[in-house]
Amino acid sequence: MSWRSYDTPTPPALALIELSSIARGMHATDAMLKAADVQLVMSRSICSGKYMVLVAGEQHEVEASLSAGMDVAKETAIDHVLLSNVHPDVYPALSSTGEITRKSAIGILECYSVACLVDALDQVAKRALVEVVQCRLAMALGGKAYLVFTGDVDSVRESLDAGAEVVEERGLLVDKIVIPDPRPELFDSLV
Repeated sequence: MSWRSYDTPTPPALALIELSSIARGMHATDAMLKAADVQLVMSRSICSGKYMVLVAGEQHEVEASLSAGMDVAKETAIDHVLLSNVHPDVYPALSSTGEITRKSAIGILECYSVACLVDALDQVAKRALVEVVQCRLAMALGGKAYLVFTGDVDSVRESLDAGAEVVEERGLLVDKIVIPDPRPELFDSLV
């Protein structure tokens, strides 16, 4: 995924659909793009034989796009999310283009759903001053997703709790961990 420059305002809304069918995922992507004026952020097959599509734009356009995608996805829709007032750090996190400076603690959030993790990512970014180190969405993960972020210990705990709450409400939490004062080798292996 490539996102425009940081000087360009980030779209206020995004939607993601996670599907069990690759073919239906491609069809849903086309329907979403035809239904509204949205930007395609990501459209690809993911582990384990699933597909995901992520679009961004103005709220009403993203809502229309999501509706069209869900109409096509039907029973193959595993999960989906619609986010309003998306935190600006979400887009660089999804494309792994953010800069990382804080290293006093690491938070790790792991779940069974790509859509759920994107929702949690927005909550993590909004809750406290943290920086995303990694956001991995289902590739080479057996369909799971995880988020690694850094900041001071209190901020990491607060953000982790906010993100985990979103995931736990949906019964999709694998694990959540705070690592205070990580060894430099561990941090460097993540960047």
